[in-house]
Order: sequence, then structure tokens, then C-alpha cells
Amino acid sequence: MGKTVAVIGGGTYRQYLSANVQSCLVLKEGTTAKEGASSFVNPLTALAMVETMRAEGHKAIIHAAAASNLGQMLNRICIADGIDLINIVRKPEQETLLRDMGAKYVVNSSSESFLADLTAAIIETGATIAFDPIGGGQLTSDILNCMEVAAARDMKEHSVYGSDTFKQVYIYGALDRGPITLNRNFGFAWAVSGFLLFNALGKLGTKTVMAMRQRVADEITTTFASHYTHEVSLAEVLQLQSMAGYSKQATGEKYLIKPQA
Repeated sequence: MGKTVAVIGGGTYRQYLSANVQSCLVLKEGTTAKEGASSFVNPLTALAMVETMRAEGHKAIIHAAAASNLGQMLNRICIADGIDLINIVRKPEQETLLRDMGAKYVVNSSSESFLADLTAAIIETGATIAFDPIGGGQLTSDILNCMEVAAARDMKEHSVYGSDTFKQVYIYGALDRGPITLNRNFGFAWAVSGFLLFNALGKLGTKTVMAMRQRVADEITTTFASHYTHEVSLAEVLQLQSMAGYSKQATGEKYLIKPQA
């Protein structure tokens, strides 16, 4: 009683919600409801990416659509934890945004030198795991091929099966709803899998997940801070103008729904 908590689960757009206590995250004293509104999905997904990398024995991460709210959180986590992160963006202003936030490796998928730039960053970092929210198209294929080019540099002799270096790409979104195209030039040591937060948390174990949740609560105004460009009431959510805005999937435009307004 008397504590401010974040909650995850269905029905959270209601004014009132009865929730299991285990689905609640107690926030630090002084944390506002607005600061805690985005404390579950993006923060825990970013942390789950890092913990999955560690659990599977990789040492660096590639992340696509990296200028997103989640991508900025992941960048801050990796800087704090000393993890190399290769950020893939598609606009020059997104490159600038991330570099100004301390990102060391930023590559632009719309650049003519994208594949060469990505390969060079993989060679330098040794990244063998990637997280792709775009899904459709051939970006996943490009990432795997660049990983293979980097890995092949250390091969002592040619093999028709490619390098022995295992390459993993997780798809966790569908910004492009078209087919996923794989151009098979990356040998046989690879996997493309779906990545869903709740499934990932189940694999990581209770102790790790509790530590992740505590870190989110401790750093909700810093590492995991979210910034909103629009605040709308429940009634305004249903207005066509609002729908057109929050359905754009645009970087830097995040809507906060205020049920009490």
C-alpha cells in the first residue's frame, strides 16, 4: 500500500486494474507514474538481449533500427557494461544521435559502403549475435553474410560448409511485414530465430530476471528513461489524428496514454 508500481499485462489502458503482485515492479520512492510507464517491455527486452548474449557465449551485439527508444537503452547498457555494440541505422541524423550518445560503432544501411562498414565493425568486435526488429527483407541475410566474411578470415583451409563460427540472428519485430529473404552465402553454422521477451525471460532464470527488474527500478530515470512527444487521454486515443500519429512507428515519437485525464 502507498507504493508506486509499474505493471505488465493485459488491460493496462483501464483506469483501474486488478493485477497479480508478481506482475508488479516496485519503483523507487520519488519515481513518478510517467517515469515508470515504460519500465517493462523496452527496458527488460534490452537487458534480455545482453543476458542472452552472455548465456549463449557471444561477446558483442549487432542491433538493427538502433536509434529507437529501445536501441538507445541498449546503447546505454552496453556502454555501462563494457560490451561492444554495433548499431545499424538508416539515416544520417540517426548516426549523429547515437554517436552523440557515446556509441562507438554505427553503420548506415542506406549507405553504399554499408556491407563493408558492417563487416569491418564485426571484425573489430567479434560480434556473432544480432537482434533485428525489422524482420522482412534481407537485412538478416546481410548480417549473417558479413559475420561469415569476418569469420572466414581466420579459417586455415577452405570448406564448402563455411566457417565453424556459429552466427545467430534473433528477429523480434516486424517493421517490414514482407518475407524474410536469406541469400545462403554464410555456411551452415547459423540460426535465425524469433525473440519474444517472455520466452527469453523464461530461459534466463528467476535469479537473473529479478536482478534485471531491480536494475530497471534503480535506473528508470537514467539508463531506462523514456521521453514522450505526445500525451493523450483514453478518449483521445480513439481519435483519427492520434491513431495516425502513434501508428507511424517513427523514431523519436512516443505516445503516453493517461487514463485519468
